[in-house]
Amino acid sequence: MVFSGLSVLRQVLTMVALAFLAGSCTVVVDDGPRPGPMPGPQICTREYAPVCAVRGGDRQTFANGCRAEQAGYRIVRRGQCRGEFDGGRKPAMCTMEYRPVCARRGNTLRTFANACGARAENFRIIGNGPC
Repeated sequence: MVFSGLSVLRQVLTMVALAFLAGSCTVVVDDGPRPGPMPGPQICTREYAPVCAVRGGDRQTFANGCRAEQAGYRIVRRGQCRGEFDGGRKPAMCTMEYRPVCARRGNTLRTFANACGARAENFRIIGNGPC
């Protein structure tokens, strides 16, 4: 019986080794570059490190680079957008309080962390909570 038990054990170990080898063989297919931009991060921190970003002809100031990329914007410089792009107005001083609002400017809807942030970007608040 000991001999047959060793034989079964040897067969099991052989099958495990073959399964491991078969599982470790993988094929990677590179289809080339993906069309369009790579998806950005889905979750961003609440860090405040403002950036000026652009998408098409629209320039906006975002709380940080992650939020700009998440919205599909390309960062053009650190700090708030100034001068010709925002009417030359002074930047507003807002708290970091998180009470999201939905705001509109023209045909653009955007969620802001709070009402002050929406007003600072010349958006009109249309509702409490995210858009």
